[in-house]
Amino acid sequence: MKFNYDIIVVGAGHAGCEAATTAANMGSKTLLITMDMNKIAELSCNPAVGGIAKGQIVREIDAMGGQMGIVSDKTSIQFRMLNRSKGPAMWSPRVQSDRQKFIQTWRSIIENTPNLNVWQDAVTELIIKDGVALGVKTQMQVEFFAKSVILTNGTFLNGLIHVGEVQFGGGRMSEKSSFGITEQLKKLGFTTDRMKTGTPARIDGRSVDFSLMDEQAGDDTFHRFSYLNTSNKELKQRSCWITFTDEHVHESLKKGIEFSPLYNGQIKSIGPRYCPSIETKIVTFAEKTSHQLFLEPEGETTHEYYLNGFSSSLPLEIQLEAMQRVPAFRNVHIFRPGYAIEYDFFDPTQLEATLETKLVKGLYFAGQINGTTGYEEAGGQGMMAAINAHIACHGGAPFTLRRDEAYIGVLIDDLITKGVDEPYRMFTSRAEYRILLRQDNADERLTKKAAEIGLAKSDRVELLNQKTKEVNRIIEFSKNYSLKPDKINTYLESIGTSPLKQGVKLIELLTRPQVSLEYIQEAIPALKVQLDQIPNRTEETIESANIKIKYEGYIKRERIIADKITRLEDIKIQDKFNYNGIQSLSTEARQKLTTINPQTIAQASRIPGVSPNDISVLLVLLGR
Repeated sequence: MKFNYDIIVVGAGHAGCEAATTAANMGSKTLLITMDMNKIAELSCNPAVGGIAKGQIVREIDAMGGQMGIVSDKTSIQFRMLNRSKGPAMWSPRVQSDRQKFIQTWRSIIENTPNLNVWQDAVTELIIKDGVALGVKTQMQVEFFAKSVILTNGTFLNGLIHVGEVQFGGGRMSEKSSFGITEQLKKLGFTTDRMKTGTPARIDGRSVDFSLMDEQAGDDTFHRFSYLNTSNKELKQRSCWITFTDEHVHESLKKGIEFSPLYNGQIKSIGPRYCPSIETKIVTFAEKTSHQLFLEPEGETTHEYYLNGFSSSLPLEIQLEAMQRVPAFRNVHIFRPGYAIEYDFFDPTQLEATLETKLVKGLYFAGQINGTTGYEEAGGQGMMAAINAHIACHGGAPFTLRRDEAYIGVLIDDLITKGVDEPYRMFTSRAEYRILLRQDNADERLTKKAAEIGLAKSDRVELLNQKTKEVNRIIEFSKNYSLKPDKINTYLESIGTSPLKQGVKLIELLTRPQVSLEYIQEAIPALKVQLDQIPNRTEETIESANIKIKYEGYIKRERIIADKITRLEDIKIQDKFNYNGIQSLSTEARQKLTTINPQTIAQASRIPGVSPNDISVLLVLLGR
């Protein structure tokens, strides 16, 4: 019996779920294969989505018609907008999610998505002929055929779990590893290596003394992830809690260093520099006497908590002793210890910008298989791989995002151009055009692009058009509304900014850092009355208009810079040069350019080891 699909997605983590629903919603007959249908979109590490730069990616996924933002909103038990004390380029949404409801909500979406089937099994081999992916073979000896295959295997490829000196196979705790694919791809010439990540112990909240911790409640604002109205206020909102380690805790941890898989030679793979284990912290930052810990609820009603900041693979007894020396945890009971996991990944410079592999046509990689870490980075890659797999099946130009268009564009360009030497995590500092890539304007940047390829639907476009219209109305109103000193000076003095000496237009006042449209309307009843007459005005449109007014100069300046760089993105060079034959290039540049075969001059300029002089040589050869 032969089973035929347009697209097969292997793995139902965050990359896989986003890939499968994207492909199906675009019209491809899609099969999602997972080893456990009860663990679809499992929050393998902390029960939270978003955060610094990651929250921007979730908003981009949502703006394009993806599902992560919708699921996060529906299962949120706490929402916070991080970095509000900084400029809007740094604002980053984050939610605590109910872990079980997150899985249930994703599964419901998958089961009710047209064109999408699910098969529970393990893929052990790819069907490849003459350099083209044709399908997969499973552990149950079933063969599925497709025009494109997307691998989103997460940490399951030859996964190995470590707790102290104890080690055993697994892709996650209590879930078996996947074998066969790495070995097959290595024979085909793919470069692979091992990475390591880890997760903390899970704590029973009934054994915690919360009176010795600082409470961190969520925000009570209009903010959410999805541009659709998907927030669920029915779920009980829960707080996180903050405490610190001290010298006594560190003493206990130091006793276990010789038994740590990270330091006794047991683990040899690459670990995350930006999310280190607690044992790495006390070694790397030996001068620090304390480290901050966050206790995060795993769900609306459960007593299970995640101890953020205490990731560890130390022996169980060392982990427990160290935790019990934190005053709030002196009687702590844990549900399971922290552990480290090693797994296979593939050098992402082996990918095209579409996330199709260079060695096998029709085969795409997305998520941790590319050396990334994080649900959000995985979801963005899954969506982009599926878009391009669908286009490859049905026709059309490849779909990519530039670095000035999306954090997802920054992510993919970094991966395919620079590769990875540690698990890749997105930060705002990785983006050159942060003021353009704000979380509030992801819909303005991406929704119409996604609609053109058939992913974002008409309801999203209509919402965007309405929002744009109302924001423009507010800006025009601000240009024409006059404020007199006697009406506003008392308010201005109360917020620590200079009083007016003469009347000004509202838009001039809004350029001051201390003044915002949200609050000034509350100080001037007549102004609020006028603003309330603008139809469909919402808190979101007020905030968006305020940002555009206040940062107009910065936005324009960054746009000019981005446009200059974009001109280099239009100069195509892929397959135009035999780099090894250009002696005027540096030796390193010849090697790197040959390996990566960049698509454009701009991409070539971002390759480590390619100098401005090397770029000048290429431009001269192109007659530029």
